[in-house]
Amino acid sequence: MFRTIFFFLLGVGLWGQTPPYDVFPDADPPYYRLRYEANPDPGKLQFPVKYTVWIPEGVERLEGLVVHQHGCGEGSCKSGLTGAWDLHWQALAQKHKCALLAPSYEQPEKANCQLWCDPRNGSDEAFLQALKDLGKISSHPELGEVPWALWGHSGGGHWAGGMTLLYPERVVACWLRSGVPLLEANPERENVLPHAWNAAALQVPMMCNPGTKEGVTVKTGRFARVWSANQRFFSKIRHSHGLIGIAVDPLSAHECGNQRYLAIPWFDACLEARLPKVAGESLRNMPSGQAWYAQILDEKAVPAKEYSGNPNQAVWLPNGKIAKLWMHYVKDTEIPDRTPPPSPFGIRVSGNRITWQAQADLESGISH
Repeated sequence: MFRTIFFFLLGVGLWGQTPPYDVFPDADPPYYRLRYEANPDPGKLQFPVKYTVWIPEGVERLEGLVVHQHGCGEGSCKSGLTGAWDLHWQALAQKHKCALLAPSYEQPEKANCQLWCDPRNGSDEAFLQALKDLGKISSHPELGEVPWALWGHSGGGHWAGGMTLLYPERVVACWLRSGVPLLEANPERENVLPHAWNAAALQVPMMCNPGTKEGVTVKTGRFARVWSANQRFFSKIRHSHGLIGIAVDPLSAHECGNQRYLAIPWFDACLEARLPKVAGESLRNMPSGQAWYAQILDEKAVPAKEYSGNPNQAVWLPNGKIAKLWMHYVKDTEIPDRTPPPSPFGIRVSGNRITWQAQADLESGISH
């Protein structure tokens, strides 16, 4: 009880905020925000953090949580201040009666990112407490118990992957854009500690999503080691029969590019397959007979039963629909959207001015 009150009191305080983390949108319902100050105690979160959650209107009981986790450095951390307002990710969350959460860790530019992106350094505890506290202020106490769909970029991928390995029973699916946790020690990165993992993590769908200029086709530069880290992570999980794929962005480096047009349909498929039919029950297993396989760095996927290679080295894709989108993505990221967007509503004419409301399209957001 004491810990809950302690966190909450820090959450409503606004002292200590410094640029660029002192400018952010107001969080009026259906948005809710809280902030925790840094905790200097060993094993606790060393940076302040804001959590902003969006709750879909009209949902009486949430069934899950979509987490959009930024990467390292001030520029990326600052992006978390507006992440909950992303209409495309909201469309995914709303379809599955999920909340959308965007953390923003107030990491100074040159500070050690591992102090938050390794969840064992206190960010997991802060995250879990935030879900309870946000559940209270939003009148959705179930927020502290629902399962998670985790998306993370760079250090956020390290965090999302780490949370998947620590809490596999809570994770519906995990998308790792340009960042993965370590599964064994790397002497070149002594400050990054490896994670242990168990059989439960192998049941969580995961997707590694590096850019081609992060070591695949461009072998030099700041992010050239991303590809080898992804390869090692993929191999460990896949060789143990884990449900993991690789989707190399053929156009990008460390930026996120067009990944949302594959990530959101992929999450849609995983949420549809895994969310419990009855609230509070365990996550369901992915259907085993629907998977498609592909060779790493190939552009063609086939049904698993037609795959002639070693399945424990193959890219795993959850079903044929996602496999077809994946084939478009790894070729040129141009994923077709042949369905019309939701019709606008609330149309009003006032003089020579027309206003309307519209919802983002699950397939293409507001791009067309």
